[in-house]
Amino acid sequence: MSEDSTEGVTVTGPTDSTDDSTAAATAVPVPAGSSSGASILPGAAIVGLEADDAPAALKALSARLRELGAVTDSFEAAVLLREERQPTGLPTFVPAAIPHTDPEHVLTPGLAIAIPRDPVAFGEIGSSGERTIWAELIVMLVLSDAHSQLTALQDLVARLQEPDGVRELLAATDDADLERRAREWLAE
Repeated sequence: MSEDSTEGVTVTGPTDSTDDSTAAATAVPVPAGSSSGASILPGAAIVGLEADDAPAALKALSARLRELGAVTDSFEAAVLLREERQPTGLPTFVPAAIPHTDPEHVLTPGLAIAIPRDPVAFGEIGSSGERTIWAELIVMLVLSDAHSQLTALQDLVARLQEPDGVRELLAATDDADLERRAREWLAE
């Protein structure tokens, strides 16, 4: 894949949601063939996620991650605040969202993934929320250091622009099937 396939989507870093001085970080183009090494956390895949809006989707994923012992009690509030300040909806072939927050809220690094029952409205990345995308796929980063978070964001943006791989994910029939498909997708 070439850098041209990113169609202008960029990822910014760092992602500190509590320090406004980092909100104006420079855009980093998504490199071709980057690999973050991040993997789906066992039990962190949900097919048919029921959520009326982005906060409900983030709360449901956060609750699952808390049940798994992967995040602190502060994770949910932090990811909601970060999404409010810096939306993560991507206008990719299959609209997606890549919510995340600061590493200090993470106990076990990895990724969570969900296919909502119905598309969920997320603010478009880089728009401060004034533009909306209807996410059909949500990939939540649960990473314990800022460098791996930026690399994982870049890798995910590139992968989400590969229609065949994303279609394969969306064909999952249940949580275990999605977890298996996501592991394969990330290993490619």
